[in-house]
Amino acid sequence: MSQATKTQEKLAQSTQAAPPSAAAQQSDNVAHALAGAGGGLLSMALTYPLITLSTRAQVESKKAQSSTLDAARRIIKREGIAGLYAGLESALFGISVTNFVYYYWYEWTRAFFEKAALKAGRASKKLTTVESMIAGAIAGSATVLITNPIWVVNTRMTARKSGSEETLPGAKPAKAPSTLGTLLSIIREEGPARLFAGVMPALVLVINPILQYTVFEQLKNMLERKQRRITPTDAFYLGALGKLLATSITYPYITVKSRMHVAGKDGPKETILSSFRRIIREEGYAGLYGGIGPKVTQSVITAAFLFAFKDALYGYTIKARRAIARK
Repeated sequence: MSQATKTQEKLAQSTQAAPPSAAAQQSDNVAHALAGAGGGLLSMALTYPLITLSTRAQVESKKAQSSTLDAARRIIKREGIAGLYAGLESALFGISVTNFVYYYWYEWTRAFFEKAALKAGRASKKLTTVESMIAGAIAGSATVLITNPIWVVNTRMTARKSGSEETLPGAKPAKAPSTLGTLLSIIREEGPARLFAGVMPALVLVINPILQYTVFEQLKNMLERKQRRITPTDAFYLGALGKLLATSITYPYITVKSRMHVAGKDGPKETILSSFRRIIREEGYAGLYGGIGPKVTQSVITAAFLFAFKDALYGYTIKARRAIARK
């Protein structure tokens, strides 16, 4: 049994013995948030090339689409290996902030429901399916509103060369813009409101983590009812299964959101519904699923590593906090 798992068992036993104080609960929420941010950063760094391939496929026209392998070869030939990591800096910052905000609010909402269950005298304080979905909706909505500008910048950087592959003979390729440069360029040329492009489909996509975490929580509860603790390996597989289901169902909205992120100020002002109609009219229903192969692969692997890393990091965070408190 790992040290992280032992730490979590001790923590669970102490939690069952006495309800945590407000300060202790706040500290625990922050521990979950930090673990989620660290897990997200590590998992994103491992799978980022798949994000690049998926994003390029989502925002390019039907004519530009090709197989994942061909797309990777084309990017490497034109931009080098670094092309597969375009926008990595903003993505790592974005996923850290996103996961910190999400897990903080998710754990805050979870604690609220658990306290309500204790007051109501419910036999188990484990979250029900409906409570898991509500917690995910609150956490997801807060995360979207706070972090949407980060992902607009990241999508612009990731897809920056999708429409300008040709250069003059002998000319040096344009230097890739920095994260700050891209942010300032959007504000200067298109206005601050453009940083919230795609926020509506992003809010609809809150259902993605709701589905993911609901599946995860319910499967986790099933295992725990069998009198066993969840190990990082269990979390890896449960996280992968939850994300596979969620991403497969919500992928068309992911495509629409990416298209809205890269739309310029002079482009057509479209609603979610009109974007769906235009893509279907111009590219067929297949256009809504451009890049789904690398995206599902990346999402599943990222979610699996995220849950595994978060589980381990949370245990280490609690252990470090207790060590500091004893000094």
